[in-house]
Amino acid sequence: MKIVDVNPFFYPYMGGIEHRMHDTSRLLAKRGHDVTVLTGRLPGTEEKEERDGYEIIRLKSRFINIYNPPFISSKDILKTLNELDADIVNYNYRWAPSYNKDLTGYEGKKVFTYHNMWGEGVGLLGKISEFQDNRFRKCLDTFDHIICVSDHVREDLMRRGVSEKKTTAVPSCLNSFPEIVNEEGDFILSLGRLVRTKGLDDLIRSMRTVDAKLIICGKGPEKKRLEKLIKKYGLENRIEMKGYVTEEEKSYLMGLCKFFVMPSLFESFGLAAAEVMSHGRPIVCTNVNGLSDTVRDGGIIVPPKDHSALSDAMNRLLEDRDERNRLSKAARTRAEMFNWNDNIEKIENIYNNVIA
Repeated sequence: MKIVDVNPFFYPYMGGIEHRMHDTSRLLAKRGHDVTVLTGRLPGTEEKEERDGYEIIRLKSRFINIYNPPFISSKDILKTLNELDADIVNYNYRWAPSYNKDLTGYEGKKVFTYHNMWGEGVGLLGKISEFQDNRFRKCLDTFDHIICVSDHVREDLMRRGVSEKKTTAVPSCLNSFPEIVNEEGDFILSLGRLVRTKGLDDLIRSMRTVDAKLIICGKGPEKKRLEKLIKKYGLENRIEMKGYVTEEEKSYLMGLCKFFVMPSLFESFGLAAAEVMSHGRPIVCTNVNGLSDTVRDGGIIVPPKDHSALSDAMNRLLEDRDERNRLSKAARTRAEMFNWNDNIEKIENIYNNVIA
C-alpha cells in the first residue's frame, strides 16, 4: 500500500500530532508499506529526507510566527499529492487554509485523523477556534473516513452530525514501556505547551496551599504571564519554570516525579498522561473531554477550573505514600493498553477498507 501522511508541521517540530505521525509511519513502513510524510519546510531542513523507513517531502512554505505553532502556508500541495499518486492519503490538521483547500480538491482516497476537540480554546481563541472548525466542516465532509484519537472525540463528531459508520477511534499510543524507577524524587511535575487550554493558572493558584516543589516544563505564548502569576503569589521558591526539555530529560523527570499534574481545560486524549503512566507514576488531572477516560483509575480526577479541588488532591497524594504506590501500579497497567503494537493494525485495516 502506498500511503501519504499530510501535516503542515513535522520533524524537527514534534508535538503530539507529529509524534503520532512518526510512530504510525515507522510501523506501517516496517509492515511493508510505502510511506511518505508530506509537510511544510521549516527553516534549516532538507527538501527531502529518509527517516526510519519512510520518506519526508517538505514543501516551500511561508510562516507567520505569532503563535505556537505558527500559521503556515505551503505551495503545490495538490500538485505533489497527484504526482505521488498514493493509494491512501491521511490528513491531520484543520487550521492551515492552503492545506485544507488542496485536500478538499484532492480526488483520491483520503482519511482525516481528528486530533483535537471542536472549538478548543479559551476566551477569544475559543471563539476563533469554533469559527475555524465550522469553516473546516466542508473540507471534513469530503473525506472517506475519520480516525478519532479517542472515543470522546468520536462521540463529539457524531453529535455534530458526522455518520457513525464514517468514524473509528484509534488512540494515540506508545512504542515502549520503561523500567519502573523505584526511587522517588522530591517534586511534582507538569509538562506541555504553555497555552491557556492547559489550565496552568489553576495549577499555580493551587500551589499556594501545597507545600511541595512543582516543576513546569514546556514553552509557549503564556510563559511570561505565568511567570508574573508565580511572582504575584510569591511562589518563586516553590515553582520552577524549566522551559523546553529534551526527550531524555523529559523521560528522566517523568520517571522520578512523585506524581504528574494535568489541569487541562481541553484534552482530546492526553498523550502526556499515557507517557507518564507508562513510568508508573500517578496523575492528578481534570475531568475534561477524553483525558479522564485515558487516565481512569491511574490517578485522581477533579473538576476543571477548581484550584481548591486540585490542591486537595495533590495534598492527599503527598501525604499518603501507600495511595501513591497503589495508583502507580494502576497507572502502569492502564498505560499498557496504549501500545502501538496492538493498535497499528486498526489503522492499516481502515486504510484497506477505504481503498476497497
